Amino acid sequence: MFTHKGKTRTLQHNLNIASLLSFVAGMVNVAGFLAVQRLTTNVTGHFAFFVDEIFQLRFWQGLIYFLYIFFFFLGSFVSSFTVEIIAKKSDRLIYIIPTIAESIILLLLAISGQLLIDRSPHLLACALLFAMGLQNSLVTKISNATVRTTHLTGLFTDLGIELSQLFFYKKHEQRNKLISSIKLRLSIITFFFFGGLLGGILYADLKLYILAIAAAVLIGGVIYDDLKLRMKIQQRKRNLKKKRRLKKRL
Repeated sequence: MFTHKGKTRTLQHNLNIASLLSFVAGMVNVAGFLAVQRLTTNVTGHFAFFVDEIFQLRFWQGLIYFLYIFFFFLGSFVSSFTVEIIAKKSDRLIYIIPTIAESIILLLLAISGQLLIDRSPHLLACALLFAMGLQNSLVTKISNATVRTTHLTGLFTDLGIELSQLFFYKKHEQRNKLISSIKLRLSIITFFFFGGLLGGILYADLKLYILAIAAAVLIGGVIYDDLKLRMKIQQRKRNLKKKRRLKKRL
């Protein structure tokens, strides 16, 4: 899920990571909106507000929206920059480090969230946007730009295009590719919805502590992926030993 890249990635790998990260993004989106009435998983709306504030000469408010955009961009930059640095030292840790960094940010915001809501709601929004920038850049690099999990506008556009193409693409290979892509996009939309639904239900009682749940989901995904990889490596070693024993007997 996290460790496979390039040609070794399969549809199942992309489905797994898309489901996990879109669920987290759905929770963060609802948590940010209920906490500070700001969208914290994408910047499309913020850009429109930024332009509007500048035209109305409210430069201070415009600066705030610019900072929202900038922190999402900064998260994306930091994620990609970190991946490139780590790639030179350890392939295994390439995507684990940014994921853990996102988890730590969400956990810290869960702990200090109420204080930030009261004293600096804009800082809370910027921190969440930074975390989502980290995530969006990370999953884009992992999946070779096949998966994006923090906003749905492009997903619904692509889904509409691909559903229409089903009426025209008749070749077996083309239809299989289309169906795989549609399945992936539906998974992202579904898990984003479930993450948002769960976040909305739990927010009334837990407030921003629901971000700790999102962090736990990320850490759980990393641990699961690492354990699965270790098991595969161990199984390969066992199979190799068996082959060597058979060769000796022969």
